[in-house]
Amino acid sequence: MKPFVVRPAPHFRGELLFPGDKSITHRAAILSSLAKDTTIIKNFPKNKDCLATIEALKKLGVKITLKIKKKESYTFSVSGKGLAGLNKPVSPLFVGDSGTTLRLLLGVLAGQEFKTRLIAGGLLAKRPMLRVNSPLRMMGATICARRRASGQGQPEEYPPITIKGARLKGITYNLPVASAQVKSAILLAGLYAAGKTRVKEPVRTRDHTERLMKLFKVGIKTKGNTIVIESGRELVSPKTIFIPGDISSAAFFMVLAAITPHSALRLKKIGLNPSRCGIIKVLKRMGADIRIKAGNLRAVVAEPMGDVFVKGSKLKGVTVTREEIPSLIDELPVLVVAASLAEGTSEFQGIGELRVKETDRIKSILFNLRKMGVDITVYGAGPSEKIIVCGVPRLKGAHLMSFADHRTAMSMIVAAASAKGSSSIDDVSCIDKSFPGFISALETIRPH
Repeated sequence: MKPFVVRPAPHFRGELLFPGDKSITHRAAILSSLAKDTTIIKNFPKNKDCLATIEALKKLGVKITLKIKKKESYTFSVSGKGLAGLNKPVSPLFVGDSGTTLRLLLGVLAGQEFKTRLIAGGLLAKRPMLRVNSPLRMMGATICARRRASGQGQPEEYPPITIKGARLKGITYNLPVASAQVKSAILLAGLYAAGKTRVKEPVRTRDHTERLMKLFKVGIKTKGNTIVIESGRELVSPKTIFIPGDISSAAFFMVLAAITPHSALRLKKIGLNPSRCGIIKVLKRMGADIRIKAGNLRAVVAEPMGDVFVKGSKLKGVTVTREEIPSLIDELPVLVVAASLAEGTSEFQGIGELRVKETDRIKSILFNLRKMGVDITVYGAGPSEKIIVCGVPRLKGAHLMSFADHRTAMSMIVAAASAKGSSSIDDVSCIDKSFPGFISALETIRPH
C-alpha cells in the first residue's frame, strides 16, 4: 500500500458531526436483539467493528433491516427475539478484529442452550481472553480456547473460542483489571443466571451497559463500584435509540485544535457520558480552551450529549493517574501527542493495558514520537507501568508507522498535521475499523 502523506496546516477551523459512539452501538444492537419488540437504532456508525456485531447477530437469527443509509451512518431496525430466542448458527461467527463484539457476545452465548464457535481476525487473535472466559466458566458455561503462555510466562487464552451455554448461576466477581468489556460480558450473562450477579470494579469504567440495561427495564442497580443484576425479567424495547457522536473519534480533533495555534472547532452532538469525559478533563488541566454546550437530552436515549468547542491553546504538562486511565484508555495515544507539545513534563501512570490493545500501543507511541523528536520514556511494568513525556516546541516530520492500529494511525496523523515538514504513514486502511470518514473530515477543516 502506498504511504499516506500528511502535510501540516497553519490552523484548522469549522464544524464536524461525528458518527455514533462505537461502545454504545455494540451494546444497543445486542440488547435490542434480546428484547422481544422492534427497536430502531439511529446514527449507527459505518465502521467495521460495529458492522461485525450486526453480522454476528444476523447469524444468530436476529432480523436486522437497513432503513436509512447516510454518508457516515445507518438507521437499522432490529426485530428482537427475546432472551431465549436466538438460534444456533450454522457456521462459526467471524467477529473480525472487534474485541467488543467477541467479549460481549460471549456473555450472551454463555446463557444459550447450544454450542458456538467464534473466530477472530489476525489482530484480535493475539488479544487475551482469559479475563472474560474465567468468570463465565464460574457461572457455568463450558469454554474451549487456544492456550499459550502470555508475555509474562503465565498461561493465557486467545481466539478462536468455542462456548457451550448452560443454566447459569449468579456470582460475585471482583474484576482483577478495570475493563468495561469484561464487566459487560458478565452482566449480559447475568440476564440468564439464577439469582443475583454482582460485579465489583477496582476503578469505575464506562457505564454504557448499565445505562442501556436500565433503558430496557432490566433489574440492575449500581452502588459505588458494585453493579448488581437480577435475572428473570424480559427486556422491554425503548422503541428508538439515537447514538450520540463518538467522543473517542472526536478526541483526535479536540487535540488537533488544542495543539494548533489559531484553530477553532465545533464538535457537534458528542456523547458526554461522565465515564468517558476523561479526555476533556485532562486537556482542560493542560490549559486547553474547551467549552461545552449541553444538548437536548430528549433527543438521545440513556446518554447525555452536547457540542464541544475547542480553540488553539498553549498547553502545559500534566499528570494522569492510574485511576483516570479507564475514562480515557482509548484516547491515551492522542493525549500523549498533546503532551509532546506541552510545556514541561507529563506523566501517564498505570498504562499497562495499552500493551494488549489492537497492537502494543506503548511500543507504537514510543517508536513514532521518538522519530518526531520527542523525549519519551517508559518506566516500570504491568499495573505500575508509566510513560514520561518531555514536551518540545515543535514536532518534526518523519516516516511513521500505524502498526495496523486505527488509533495509532489517527494519532500520528494529528501529530503530523502540526509538525514542521511533511510526514508519511505506512498504512492508514486500519482507520476503517472505527472511523472511516476520519481523513475526509480532516480535509474539511483544513484551510484551502
